[in-house]
Amino acid sequence: MAALNYEPYFERFASWGFVVVGNDDRQAGAGISTSQTLDYMLEQNQNFDSLFYGKIDTQNIGITGYSQGGAGAIRAVTECENSGLYKTIFTGSAAHSYLAPMWGGYDASKVSIPWFMTAATGTSDDTGATDTTKEWLGVAPLSSMAENYNAMSGNLFKLRARVVGAEHEDMQERTDGYMTAWMLYQLQGEEEAGKALMGENAEILNNANW
Repeated sequence: MAALNYEPYFERFASWGFVVVGNDDRQAGAGISTSQTLDYMLEQNQNFDSLFYGKIDTQNIGITGYSQGGAGAIRAVTECENSGLYKTIFTGSAAHSYLAPMWGGYDASKVSIPWFMTAATGTSDDTGATDTTKEWLGVAPLSSMAENYNAMSGNLFKLRARVVGAEHEDMQERTDGYMTAWMLYQLQGEEEAGKALMGENAEILNNANW
């Protein structure tokens, strides 16, 4: 989905003090346009005539991606020259590994930064099928999340969770709160936001919607 379709979402996220950037590439699964967008913004950060001059904290850059864009986000943090600039990643219903080859595929084991991965429990994300050669599994089945989660190093901060009763198209809205909390903790060091997702009493563990 092109960024122009959800500008109000960007404005809300920016209200928490983030510089929020998207692009209008409708084939973002390769991660290339995302990488180019980051390069452009870093140039703006050094351009005296730019609105963004000196505004970007280059040590605290995060990335989010939904659906095809989730696969693109994984590729952006693993396959590009500027991949090492990202500090954290959040994905919503990232296209599973059997779909991702359409955009070049991805290797979750290459992710070396904290990752919060989410998906929906509805059949659009997970049909319950298991045989990829005969059946449609959904866009982001639980098996795919587990595969990505287990592929990552055990030394990394990683979190996986699914939204109860949600369908694929609901994921951006339904994950918004915890995505914001994740970025506030990871990029701004907000300890209160981190409590929603970490520890034995983490809010998410007792949230019936998750």
